[in-house]
Amino acid sequence: MAPERRDQDRDEIVSAFDEAVNMTASQMEKWLDTEESKSAGQSDGGGESVGHASGRRIVELLRTRKADLDDDDLAHMRKVTGYVHRHVEQRPEGDVTDTRWRHSLMNWGHDPQK
Repeated sequence: MAPERRDQDRDEIVSAFDEAVNMTASQMEKWLDTEESKSAGQSDGGGESVGHASGRRIVELLRTRKADLDDDDLAHMRKVTGYVHRHVEQRPEGDVTDTRWRHSLMNWGHDPQK
Protein backbone atom coordinates (compact mmCIF):
# COMPACT_ATOMS: atom_id res chain seq x y z
CA MET A 1 0.00 0.00 0.00
CA ALA A 2 1.28 3.45 -0.88
CA PRO A 3 2.36 5.54 2.14
CA GLU A 4 -0.17 8.28 1.30
CA ARG A 5 -3.04 5.76 1.25
CA ARG A 6 -1.86 4.19 4.51
CA ASP A 7 -1.81 7.63 6.17
CA GLN A 8 -5.30 8.37 4.83
CA ASP A 9 -6.61 5.03 6.15
CA ARG A 10 -4.98 5.73 9.52
CA ASP A 11 -6.54 9.20 9.65
CA GLU A 12 -9.98 7.79 8.76
CA ILE A 13 -9.74 5.10 11.46
CA VAL A 14 -8.64 7.61 14.11
CA SER A 15 -11.34 10.09 13.09
CA ALA A 16 -14.10 7.45 13.22
CA PHE A 17 -12.83 6.25 16.62
CA ASP A 18 -12.78 9.82 17.96
CA GLU A 19 -16.40 10.27 16.85
CA ALA A 20 -17.57 6.95 18.33
CA VAL A 21 -15.74 7.28 21.66
CA ASN A 22 -17.27 10.24 23.47
CA MET A 23 -15.84 9.52 26.93
CA THR A 24 -12.43 10.71 28.14
CA ALA A 25 -9.80 8.35 29.53
CA SER A 26 -10.50 9.55 33.08
CA GLN A 27 -14.28 9.18 32.64
CA MET A 28 -13.72 5.65 31.35
CA GLU A 29 -11.43 4.70 34.23
CA LYS A 30 -14.00 5.90 36.74
CA TRP A 31 -16.79 4.02 34.89
CA LEU A 32 -14.76 0.80 34.56
CA ASP A 33 -14.36 0.70 38.36
CA THR A 34 -18.14 0.48 38.91
CA GLU A 35 -20.13 -2.70 39.49
CA GLU A 36 -22.46 -1.70 36.63
CA SER A 37 -19.51 -1.71 34.25
CA LYS A 38 -18.17 -5.02 35.51
CA SER A 39 -21.55 -6.75 35.20
CA ALA A 40 -22.37 -5.53 31.67
CA GLY A 41 -21.56 -7.56 28.60
CA GLN A 42 -20.60 -11.13 27.85
CA SER A 43 -17.76 -12.95 29.54
CA ASP A 44 -16.21 -16.34 29.05
CA GLY A 45 -16.59 -18.45 32.16
CA GLY A 46 -17.38 -15.68 34.62
CA GLY A 47 -14.23 -13.66 33.99
CA GLU A 48 -13.92 -10.11 32.70
CA SER A 49 -16.37 -9.26 29.92
CA VAL A 50 -15.13 -8.56 26.41
CA GLY A 51 -16.42 -4.99 26.66
CA HIS A 52 -14.73 -4.35 30.01
CA ALA A 53 -11.40 -5.57 28.65
CA SER A 54 -11.95 -3.42 25.57
CA GLY A 55 -12.63 -0.44 27.83
CA ARG A 56 -9.26 -0.85 29.50
CA ARG A 57 -7.63 -0.96 26.06
CA ILE A 58 -9.58 2.14 24.98
CA VAL A 59 -8.18 4.05 27.97
CA GLU A 60 -4.68 3.17 26.74
CA LEU A 61 -5.56 4.21 23.19
CA LEU A 62 -6.94 7.56 24.35
CA ARG A 63 -3.63 8.21 26.09
CA THR A 64 -1.49 7.18 23.11
CA ARG A 65 -0.18 9.78 20.72
CA LYS A 66 -1.61 9.33 17.23
CA ALA A 67 1.90 8.95 15.79
CA ASP A 68 2.58 6.05 18.19
CA LEU A 69 -0.46 3.95 17.24
CA ASP A 70 0.49 0.59 15.73
CA ASP A 71 -1.49 -1.77 13.49
CA ASP A 72 -2.96 -3.65 16.49
CA ASP A 73 -4.13 -0.35 17.98
CA LEU A 74 -5.76 0.66 14.70
CA ALA A 75 -7.46 -2.74 14.41
CA HIS A 76 -8.93 -2.34 17.90
CA MET A 77 -10.04 1.19 17.07
CA ARG A 78 -11.92 -0.20 14.03
CA LYS A 79 -13.49 -2.88 16.24
CA VAL A 80 -14.64 -0.26 18.77
CA THR A 81 -16.11 1.96 16.07
CA GLY A 82 -18.01 -0.96 14.54
CA TYR A 83 -19.35 -2.09 17.92
CA VAL A 84 -20.55 1.40 18.85
CA HIS A 85 -22.24 1.96 15.48
CA ARG A 86 -24.04 -1.42 15.59
CA HIS A 87 -25.24 -1.10 19.16
CA VAL A 88 -26.38 2.52 18.94
CA GLU A 89 -28.79 1.29 16.25
CA GLN A 90 -30.27 -1.21 18.74
CA ARG A 91 -31.38 1.45 21.24
CA PRO A 92 -34.24 0.13 23.38
CA GLU A 93 -37.47 2.05 23.94
CA GLY A 94 -37.86 4.35 26.94
CA ASP A 95 -35.38 5.63 29.48
CA VAL A 96 -31.97 4.02 28.92
CA THR A 97 -30.24 5.61 31.92
CA ASP A 98 -29.76 2.40 33.92
CA THR A 99 -29.85 -0.27 31.22
CA ARG A 100 -27.39 -3.00 30.29
CA TRP A 101 -27.50 -1.56 26.75
CA ARG A 102 -26.10 1.79 27.93
CA HIS A 103 -23.66 0.17 30.33
CA SER A 104 -22.31 -2.06 27.58
CA LEU A 105 -21.84 0.90 25.25
CA MET A 106 -20.08 2.83 28.00
CA ASN A 107 -17.63 -0.06 28.41
CA TRP A 108 -16.78 0.58 24.75
CA GLY A 109 -16.28 4.31 25.39
CA HIS A 110 -19.62 5.64 24.18
CA ASP A 111 -22.19 7.18 26.52
CA PRO A 112 -25.42 7.47 24.49
CA GLN A 113 -26.70 10.09 26.91
CA LYS A 114 -23.94 12.58 26.09
